[in-house]
Amino acid sequence: MQPNTLLDALLDEAGISHAGLAARVNQAGRARGLSLRYEHTAVARWLKGQRPRGQVPDLICEVFAVRLRRVVTLDDIGLGVPGEPAPSQGSSLSGFVERAAALWRSDEQQRPHIVEAPAVTGTPAVMPVWEWENPPEDSDVSRAGLTCVSMADIEMLRAARAHYELMYRKAGGIATRFRVVGFLNAETAPLLRGAYSDTLGRQLHRATGGLVAVAGICAYDSDAHGLAQRYFHQALRLAKASGDRGLGAYVIALLVNQSLFMSDFRQAVAFAEAALRAAGHQITPALAADLYAMQAKAYAQLGDATSALRCIRRAESEAERIRPGYEPDETGYVQPGLVNVQVAEALLSLGDLAAAREHAATAVETPAHDRGRVHRLAMLSQIELRQGEADRAARTAARMVERVRGMESQRLRDRLRAVREHLVTSGCADATEAAHLIDGALRVPL
Repeated sequence: MQPNTLLDALLDEAGISHAGLAARVNQAGRARGLSLRYEHTAVARWLKGQRPRGQVPDLICEVFAVRLRRVVTLDDIGLGVPGEPAPSQGSSLSGFVERAAALWRSDEQQRPHIVEAPAVTGTPAVMPVWEWENPPEDSDVSRAGLTCVSMADIEMLRAARAHYELMYRKAGGIATRFRVVGFLNAETAPLLRGAYSDTLGRQLHRATGGLVAVAGICAYDSDAHGLAQRYFHQALRLAKASGDRGLGAYVIALLVNQSLFMSDFRQAVAFAEAALRAAGHQITPALAADLYAMQAKAYAQLGDATSALRCIRRAESEAERIRPGYEPDETGYVQPGLVNVQVAEALLSLGDLAAAREHAATAVETPAHDRGRVHRLAMLSQIELRQGEADRAARTAARMVERVRGMESQRLRDRLRAVREHLVTSGCADATEAAHLIDGALRVPL
């Protein structure tokens, strides 16, 4: 089940509590000769995705219609298709916009059933990728709203994406997430509901897709994996509406990265293949290099050395073709050295420590922003420990701790804990001291 964000948004708009909705549904049921005894716990279950039985969905619509003085349909309360979650790309674009805005509002309000929802697996996880790759396309994304959208508005969204991405790199996803979501609610949602032509609308949806992807990255970095996945799926739908296959491939790369973290290696391989296949000539060397490198990591975890090495060669070949200034803003994360550290991780999984060390050292020696440098130093320290060089690994770990200061990120904390675990098992005095430095960094609550 997926959380019912539309019902949640209507509760908020109507100013009705969970207990209040239950009482009103019971009262509306009595008018129809029904004996209902719903309490606030039932409403909580509906918000988590459970579908009420019998006539209750119609009663809920009736309650909201009276309260809000307008017609409220089953689609409006997220119960339009019996037994299934609200559709993603198969519905109208305007309907998608309303569901997306409802999710942003629920996230900003920190509704537990949204923030704590687990990531979906199986068909619900795969369908958004399949729908992005396959017809039908959006033939016309124009809209007749009250506010006229201009190019200045779209430039503002692009500037916001760059701003929040930089903030994420410097301060981490936990600190950045609420700023992004607040912007989506206050500035982006009204624009999506505004008036724009098909041409301008495609640029609007593209700019919004890039911004929503950053919100997903921040949720992922905050350990809110179900929420991150929903943001990525939203960004994929927005990419479809924009007609920009390259943007869609970038969003799928984010889903590949999340699949790797969740140890769903076969899904990571399949998603990367879909991005590379469907984006075609719109995919850039930087994005292709990252997708092949992540595929290599997945194949290495699956024990398929032949496929892993093949993907490593493809990743290195694509990396050589990267031309600064010819890449979209979203692929700016593929900085020099990123492919090296990805390849190092794949080679480490394959047991080739010497080659992994060479790639990790190259990555560390290449300039990068602080967040990327933390990951590179963590990888090098881990390899040095595996090679029996505990003293050197301790010095590398100390450099890593210095770089992580000021960042609020669960993913970086995962890195710190992993390095610490390897350090304390070495028995080396310098390694023990480095582990204490990590303890100090972890002691500060997020």
